[in-house]
Amino acid sequence: MTATQPAVEPARFLNRELSWLEFNQRVLSEARDPSNPVLERLKFLCITCSNLDEFFQVRVAGLKQQVESGATAPEKDGWTPAQTLRATQERIRRMVQEQYVCWREELVPELARHGFRFLAPAQLGQADLKWLELFYRSEVRPALTPLAIDPNHPFPQLLNKSLNIIVQLEMKTGTENLRHLAVVQAPRVLPPVVRLPRADGSRDYVFLGQVIGHFLGDLFPGTHIIGYWHFRVTRNSELYLDEQDSGNLLKAIEKELHNRRKGDAVRLEADHHCPETIRKALLNTLRLSEDDLNLIDGPLDPARLMAIYDENHSEHLHDPPFRAPTCPALRGKADLFAAIRRRDILLHHPYESFGSVADFLEASARCGRVLAIKQTLYRTGGDTRIVGALMEAASRGKEVTAVVELRARFDEANNIQWSRKLEEAGVHVVHGLVGYKIHAKMCLVVRKEEDGIRRYVHLSTGNYNLTTARIYGDVGLLTCRPDFGEDVTHVFNLLTGIGHHLPTKKLLLAPFELHRQMIAFIEREASHARQGRPARIIAKMNALVDGGLIQALYGASQAGVKIDLLVRGICCLRPGWPGLSENISVRSIVDRFLEHSRLFYFENGGRPKLWAGSADWMPRNFFRRIEAVFPIEDAHLRRRIEEEMLGIALADNVKSWRLKPDGAYERVGAEGQPPVRSQCEFIQLAQRAAKPARRARLKGA
Repeated sequence: MTATQPAVEPARFLNRELSWLEFNQRVLSEARDPSNPVLERLKFLCITCSNLDEFFQVRVAGLKQQVESGATAPEKDGWTPAQTLRATQERIRRMVQEQYVCWREELVPELARHGFRFLAPAQLGQADLKWLELFYRSEVRPALTPLAIDPNHPFPQLLNKSLNIIVQLEMKTGTENLRHLAVVQAPRVLPPVVRLPRADGSRDYVFLGQVIGHFLGDLFPGTHIIGYWHFRVTRNSELYLDEQDSGNLLKAIEKELHNRRKGDAVRLEADHHCPETIRKALLNTLRLSEDDLNLIDGPLDPARLMAIYDENHSEHLHDPPFRAPTCPALRGKADLFAAIRRRDILLHHPYESFGSVADFLEASARCGRVLAIKQTLYRTGGDTRIVGALMEAASRGKEVTAVVELRARFDEANNIQWSRKLEEAGVHVVHGLVGYKIHAKMCLVVRKEEDGIRRYVHLSTGNYNLTTARIYGDVGLLTCRPDFGEDVTHVFNLLTGIGHHLPTKKLLLAPFELHRQMIAFIEREASHARQGRPARIIAKMNALVDGGLIQALYGASQAGVKIDLLVRGICCLRPGWPGLSENISVRSIVDRFLEHSRLFYFENGGRPKLWAGSADWMPRNFFRRIEAVFPIEDAHLRRRIEEEMLGIALADNVKSWRLKPDGAYERVGAEGQPPVRSQCEFIQLAQRAAKPARRARLKGA
């Protein structure tokens, strides 16, 4: 450390990995909340399990690699990789126990009360067993491969997160009874649960693993099955690319995707009654320790139970249905370009339909005056309207460019597929800059009009994905302000061409000026507070990790700035520390929709500034990604975000959690006040805004 960079006290920072686990705990709390409809509770349980899978595949895998390589340098919280790994393993063990208590003792009985039963083969009558055997022989058995484990058959390479059965069996050879082990992998193409036929429409299920286990004798004829136990292996799924040495990024990623399925094991899950000798054999084979083992009393892959959530549409078992209306500024407008010319348009998803963005792209594709379309694609989901509009525009002779990020984690294969389809349709496909993920969300439409060329821009905090746009809370901006068009043009030229970054007029870009400017905005609020001028910060994001931003926020708090942070997930800032952060509050909202928008409000001495964008306050967003943060310049839209989106979210006392100085979270209670559930308030605001249009249509009829 230099004299100008004094050592920072580690106690000022919460551990990143434990903070993420606390977020997953909040999601699990929704699964345990009896006020939620039962299938929504099942959904939240599935999400916690899926989240934990990804945590192991990426974060735990990274920690283990650091430990194995001998890394001992502490993070800013003062913890070494080994200390963090031990702490996360202990915390995960407690969380997994709670997950399965939730499943066995809470969800299974509640699901049964609503007609969903999960039965073992031993509980079935003869008619059900006969049907199950027919199903097994026709649908399951053809896809199974019994794999012996002996000197001639080494332990098989099991796929990441696949459900497997290890079988101990006995076979008579001459006068000896010899014991053997074998493995059967449950095919992922088959449903995780088998629904039994019921004339009355009731829902009885048998887990696929139990179906296979019941008929194991069929796979190993002439043997005696001593026992069988389910297990599951989670593997390191990070991609390791040397982009400097890769002549073709697409082919390099395809190769790494193949390796992902066979990465080093980082976790073993096994039936809780699996014998110790079998467990140790599995751990030794996978080169894991007892610390990497989770014993499970329940289904080993609960995340796949989302199939039950998706297949049942009984309204009383789900949250009330909601269909997002078109935002008032675009409702009934045949000419979307004219509406955008009239004034900037703010879109609040999923409360206002993301279909408006697809409409804008489709109108651009078909408009004879549109000359060019440029768009970033991070997680497309393969949406046919978004990608289809780009392909249609190319087929109509327009210049179309798609900047497709191939390294969007766990969406790589999907993005590769769509890249090829776009190229086949005549779209210019670019994969961004070496060393940086393209995370900015932007679309540029160049249109020739009577008074010259005009550029229309869509900027967003979320992805161009109509599926996730129905469940992610995001904001988007449609504008044709010339400075915005010039800045977005510059960004696309930077992504597709060769040249240096030039200063922008409106946008803040990472990895260039975003980090520096955000710290400057925070320090400006501190200066205002010291001089007695209005000073306040409200920031909403998914994660707060960056040490420089956290230090700046501490400094602003010490200067007297009131700071309200809405951080959905990881937060390494420690609020409420006397003399350091007593003016900072941190809240997290976990509810029906995923809080995903990034909004940054600065009081600025009575001249408020408000920004939105794609970047969380994390080192990766500031320094290893291309991110775009844009100002909200229309005063009406700025007030709407400040008073509605941020104000109502801060008032939430139903689905909001408060971060305590020790890193734990507690629910924010109403404490005698009327209950405020922000996401329900947003739904009601959108529905009320849609009513005048409906009344007008009825009056006209």
